Amino acid sequence: MCANHNEIAAMLREEDLAALMRRAYEVKTATWGRRVALRGLVEFSNICAKNCLYCGIRRGNSKVSRYRMDESEIVDAVAWAADNRYGSVVLQSGELETEENAAFIERVLKAIRARLGDGLGITLSVGEQSEATYRRWLDAGANRYLLRIETSNPELYARLHPADHSWQRRLECLRTLSRVGYIVGTGVMIGLPGQTVDDLARDIRFFIDEGVDMIGMGPYLVHPDTPLAADAPRTEKSRLLELTLRMIAAARLTIPDANIASTTALQAIDPEGREKGLLAGANVIMPNVTPVKYRGEYILYPDKPCTGESSELCRGCLERRVKSVGEEIAWGERGDPLHFARRTA
Repeated sequence: MCANHNEIAAMLREEDLAALMRRAYEVKTATWGRRVALRGLVEFSNICAKNCLYCGIRRGNSKVSRYRMDESEIVDAVAWAADNRYGSVVLQSGELETEENAAFIERVLKAIRARLGDGLGITLSVGEQSEATYRRWLDAGANRYLLRIETSNPELYARLHPADHSWQRRLECLRTLSRVGYIVGTGVMIGLPGQTVDDLARDIRFFIDEGVDMIGMGPYLVHPDTPLAADAPRTEKSRLLELTLRMIAAARLTIPDANIASTTALQAIDPEGREKGLLAGANVIMPNVTPVKYRGEYILYPDKPCTGESSELCRGCLERRVKSVGEEIAWGERGDPLHFARRTA
């Protein structure tokens, strides 16, 4: 279903949320079956050159203890995920656009491929870079890239970032990633100060028009140690949950073959938030496989779930949660989005 702005906005305003979720879930099961793909998340560094006004690991937050995992620690975490039948992983960090960082990530990718071969899906989520760097990492073994646009509204983006942050540069990076051959993901925050339902409808149109293969959306959760916290109105958790579920459902109905994540942030506002995301049409969950000793320092938002649980505990808990809503985990499968195959055919 390809929808125009007014049709998408109508979905986001529809009174019967349960009916909207049912329709989206029917599309999801027709396209993917009742199966959930896993992405083992390795948050390998919280060092960031960006100073986004909403983010807990922004450069200007002096309360954060900075870290970067050693190459061997990252490879071991990825190997644990592969050994435990996670079909793909996400390597995520703060944003650094330096030669030293580019070379470090290149070495890590090559070490992962040397140890584990080519079967594992590897997503990078490390921000804005040059085309040369993106190509370098693709050649080293990455095959997916997640770069969240955060909002498709340039004016709203400008209110959330310092003057030296560019919405246009971020868009150009997304288009470069697609052009050079990555499976491309993006996403937005939901419930931002000043954001409207029309903004959210435009976000869905942005995903359609830019041809993204993967979508990761989550509620905006106010971090107390950020400039935005001082003036940001607190949207009620129930409203945040409802808006996020509507966005997942609208994305599934309009882009049936995309990978759509039920994010951990949903669980931060509702104990069963991730399960509800699956029932709204999501088909991906990203369990954290970062070593526990680092998790408490990668806090983008408050009350982040699972920061004290080992990867082993998270794996068992996750399987029970997925089964509780009638879904099964696609153990050992990369789960590449069908949208990418269609887009590049």
